[in-house]
Parts: sequence; structure tokens; C-alpha cells
Amino acid sequence: MKSIIAIFLAIIAVVLVFQTVELLKNTQTKNIQQSISEDEIKTIKIGFSLGTLKEERWMKDRDILMAKVTELGADIIVLNANNDDQDQLKQVRYLLEQNIDVLVLVPNDHGKAAAAVGLAKRHGVKVISYDRLVLNSNVDLYISFDNERVGELMAQHVLGKMAHGNLLIINGATSDNNTRQIKQGYNRILGQKIEDGSINLLAEEWAPNWMKEYAFQVTDEILQRGEKIDAIIAGNDGLADGVIQALAQYRLAGQTIVVGQDADIAATQRIVEGTQLMTVYKPIEKLAEATARMAIQLAKGGELTNIRNTIYDGTYEVPYYVLEPIAVDKKNIDDTIIKDGFHRIDEVYRNLSKD
Repeated sequence: MKSIIAIFLAIIAVVLVFQTVELLKNTQTKNIQQSISEDEIKTIKIGFSLGTLKEERWMKDRDILMAKVTELGADIIVLNANNDDQDQLKQVRYLLEQNIDVLVLVPNDHGKAAAAVGLAKRHGVKVISYDRLVLNSNVDLYISFDNERVGELMAQHVLGKMAHGNLLIINGATSDNNTRQIKQGYNRILGQKIEDGSINLLAEEWAPNWMKEYAFQVTDEILQRGEKIDAIIAGNDGLADGVIQALAQYRLAGQTIVVGQDADIAATQRIVEGTQLMTVYKPIEKLAEATARMAIQLAKGGELTNIRNTIYDGTYEVPYYVLEPIAVDKKNIDDTIIKDGFHRIDEVYRNLSKD
């Protein structure tokens, strides 16, 4: 009888030990699962709101920034407002509902987008103004190329080919603060020439929403009046496209000096073909990489201590991370745009055989 009891107790002890081990295993598994779940919850989430994707360059910005953020282990949600201010505000509200940690904003309108910045700040979300400054909003960071330098480079190339003559200027949208900065740059170079009459300014226009159709119309109307245009400063390569289409109708493409910015693939083709003198190349990969890195730093609560410059947004001095643009013409296109992989050599020289 005693031996039976001893065996029974031994069995109970084994069962209890087994259950205890299983309980410990289950508890450890739950802890690991909870830890993994917490890590997943802590994944940084970036919201990227673009005012437009109409121009080629913004598609490049979108694709490169998405890749850079993903490489750094964060998530990104991208929305495009299609040049609609109210839609952009609604999209920012949606991004905030997705619990983003940082908002990267390309404003459609430099003034109206302040409402979106204010909304983000009320949610405790940091805001990076990407390549276009939001005015009077006190963003946490403005990151862009030196837009005044862009204007200077354009004007310098015009003067390098034309000491005197008739000049047409077609700026970008008035709703984009970059337009004002670019104008300040070319005014610095051209101001004296215009004042002393060496350069005759035929007209200075602003294209709504950077529409190339407007650039075509303005150029065509001047040519219809029989006026000679020696040079045209176009606010970007899209506007330059419209300008050159109008010139081509009068067999003036390649005879009239045309400059732009953004290094669109069509513009680089026009440069090697001789219908556009130059473009201002802005290495977007550097811009996107810096933005991704600093967005994650802000999301983690870090301070951007390496930002030395500031820019006045109309009310506040805000941190300004500035990159240098590069003037590109037929002489250096291989050593800049093609060498950097911004465009492939076969794309640039597609319409003619390269010597």
C-alpha cells in the first residue's frame, strides 16, 4: 500500500513540475510576443504630403524619399494634393489620424499651407518644409537648395551669351516661395543691366501652377506681335518646354537663349540637341537622404544641432538646411547629371548619336 502511495505522489510531482515548466515557457513566449509587438508599435512613421506630382522632379523626390526612409527602417505614407489647397489640408489631417511622427510637407501654397502646419503642431507632430518654405508657420526645419543661387546661375548663363538684347522672364507660381527667391537671385545679376538699358526686359510673367501652357501662350503672343526675343529665363524646365514649343513654331528654337531648372530628362535632351542653353541641376538624392535622416532624428526626439543657417518665414527664423545647386550645360552634362546617375546616358542622348 505504501509503495502505491509513493508511486502516486511521484506521478503528481512529475505532473506539477511539467505544468510549471509549461507555464514558464508560455509566460516567456507571451513576453517575447509582447516585446515584438511593442517594437512594431514603436516603428517610426513619416507622412509625406506633396502639393503636386505634375512636374517630373516631384516624382523623383517621392520615389527617392520613400526609398531612403525605408532603408532607415521607418514607414512612410505619401499623398498628393494635385494643386488643391483644401485637399492638402484634408490629407494632412488624414496623415495625423494615422499617428505619424513627423510630417514632411511640400506646400501647394506657401501661405495657405500654414493651416496644415498649425494642425500638425497641435497634434505634437514635427514638421519639415521640403524644398518649398511654408510662410509664417514656424516649421521645425526647412530643407532646400539655395534658390537665390538658382536665379543667379540662370542669369549668369544668359549674360555669358548675350551682352545686350531683349529678355523675357516667365517665373513660376506666385504661390511658391521659391519663385520669389529665384527672382531675387537673377535680379542681383541682371538689375544693373536692365537699369542701364543693356538688357531690355520685354515682359515678366508668373505662370499659375507652373503651367507650361501659360509659358507657351506668353511667348507665342510676343512673337505674334513681331517682337524679337533674344533670351528667355524660364522658372523651371517645364516652363522652358512650353517656351521652346512656341519658339519652334517660328523656327527660332536653338536661336533664342533659353534657361531653366530641375534637370528634367526632356531638358537635358534639349541641351545636348542645342535648343536649351542650360538647366540648374539639384541633386535630389542628397535632399531626400538628408530629409529622411533628419525626420527620423526629430521623430526620436533629437535636436538638429548641426543646422547652422536660419531663414525668415515672415514671422519666425526657422532652421534652414541648404544644399548647393549646379549649373549644367552641354559642356558638363556628362560629368554631373550622367555621372551621378540622375539620368542615363542613353536617355539624354536618345535623339542624337553621341560623339
